[in-house]
Amino acid sequence: MSRHPSPAPARAIADVSSGIILASVEIAVPVERVFQAITRGDEIVRWWGSPDTYRTTHWESDLRPGGRWTAGGVGADGKPFAVGGEILEVDPPRKLVQTWTPDWDGGHVTTVTYRLEPIPGGTRLTLRHEGFGDRTQSCAAHGEGWEHVFGWLAGHFTASPPAPAQYFLVKLLPPRPSFTTDMTPAEMQVMQEHVGYWTGMLAQGKAIVFGPVADPQGGWGLGVLRVAGPDELQALLARDPATLSGRGFRHETLAMLRAVHA
Repeated sequence: MSRHPSPAPARAIADVSSGIILASVEIAVPVERVFQAITRGDEIVRWWGSPDTYRTTHWESDLRPGGRWTAGGVGADGKPFAVGGEILEVDPPRKLVQTWTPDWDGGHVTTVTYRLEPIPGGTRLTLRHEGFGDRTQSCAAHGEGWEHVFGWLAGHFTASPPAPAQYFLVKLLPPRPSFTTDMTPAEMQVMQEHVGYWTGMLAQGKAIVFGPVADPQGGWGLGVLRVAGPDELQALLARDPATLSGRGFRHETLAMLRAVHA
């Protein structure tokens, strides 16, 4: 019986002198399946990111030459980010070329080329990211980023089935009962960041619902989270901008015995 060699792990090299990144990974699934995983937004948000770095929460693409693509998410610190560009070339399932314009890189435009090649037992995916010029720090940082991204993609196809989800009711208690009527501009900014963070969790499928409650004794925030367990719950709440603000907000949580939802 023939055996295929083990897939090569994700690897990226940044040639900062020429402003080019080369990355590759081998994945034990067909080319068509890998192409789908890097082009369909509903699948990209399931694997692109990690709790300790950032999570991609939305991805939209008009997959044709001249079409636009946009993506965004939240960092581990709760700050939002966005990236997008133009589709330059599409040859399913072998090639995709698009521009890359992230909001954290000063508006600079670079070009990303994906190539997918069938190999015994799966697919070799290679990437060429070019156009950094003399911006060596950006080139090096993106090189590290692509190695993470290709590692996440490979893990997407090899991960064990997730454990059954657990549901928790979360109450966000403000610093004082009158908070909803007398919040300061600084506190309002915290609330805007808090809403952005929970909106990101909503897009990820972590949050089921959230919003303010008109309690006659004093308003507070309610949310329902779907997580793997108490550890993930506490990690998510620890990164809530309301928690990080140090302004007296606190969370109360209750485990739900059963959750029925659409």
